[in-house]
Amino acid sequence: MAFLSAEGEIKEKTREKTDVKIRMPRHYQVIMHNDDFTSMEFVVNILMEIFQKDAVEAERLMLLVHHRGSAPAGLYPYDIAVTKAAAAVSRAKEEGFPFRMTVEEA
Repeated sequence: MAFLSAEGEIKEKTREKTDVKIRMPRHYQVIMHNDDFTSMEFVVNILMEIFQKDAVEAERLMLLVHHRGSAPAGLYPYDIAVTKAAAAVSRAKEEGFPFRMTVEEA
């Protein structure tokens, strides 16, 4: 497509075609791991405060970790999963617990 500029010159206008492919972000599970020292009450509090679980769901997940050795705390985009896991582990260290969490691709 050509057009006339203000200076009277003929200029070509170019169009660029781009194919934009939008992908949904990958999700990652935050996995809680059982240990013999972290209190059950602490795990329930972490699930309620950091992972926004209600009391019933937090207790169910805590018991799942206790009996099976691990359980998912939630499914999130990578940055959120890592941030939540780090916040939980940091709070556990402050309280003197060896609570461990990992982040795995779902």
